[in-house]
Amino acid sequence: MSKNIDARGKNCPMPVIMAKKEIEQGGKFFTVQVDNKIAVENLKKFANSQGYEINVEEANGDFNVKFSNGCEECEEILAKVENKKPLGDWCIFVNKNTIGVGNEELGQSLMKMFFYTLSEGSDYPKHILFMNDGVKVPTLNDQAIEHLKALEEMGVQLLVCGACLNFYSLEEKLSVGKVSNMYEIVDVMKSAAKVITL
Repeated sequence: MSKNIDARGKNCPMPVIMAKKEIEQGGKFFTVQVDNKIAVENLKKFANSQGYEINVEEANGDFNVKFSNGCEECEEILAKVENKKPLGDWCIFVNKNTIGVGNEELGQSLMKMFFYTLSEGSDYPKHILFMNDGVKVPTLNDQAIEHLKALEEMGVQLLVCGACLNFYSLEEKLSVGKVSNMYEIVDVMKSAAKVITL
């Protein structure tokens, strides 16, 4: 993520020194904000001497001098990949909107906490399967959806029964996961070392 360094109101060579310090600390992508053209020119010269590309944007009399050394988007993708943990050979089957039998509000809250706890752990399932009333979790339970998105980013595949979405008229409300079918869901269950049903 690009860092922002506010050097407005500081006379040269302070903006250059601040940029130099950021580079010495390993910064590859950062922006130095200055309020005069002399500072901009000095930062350009310094960036060129360090092998950095420079991009200048002017806004309301201030200048955003953007330093870059490489591909910021690539760095972010690599960071995500490196942070991914290996997936376990198991899956979770969700066939209702709540965990347990009893108070519905409590059951929905437990569902949210379950996926939060799972996303914060170190062992992830390969798949999470949603069928019947369970399709309401990735469509209507906003807090659970947030944690499901985090799991999906870690590589967990979320499969949601398309016929069930259609039955409950929730096709347009699917916020995470992909629409699936009985054949694919059964195939995942058969190939998993274990299936946990909520």
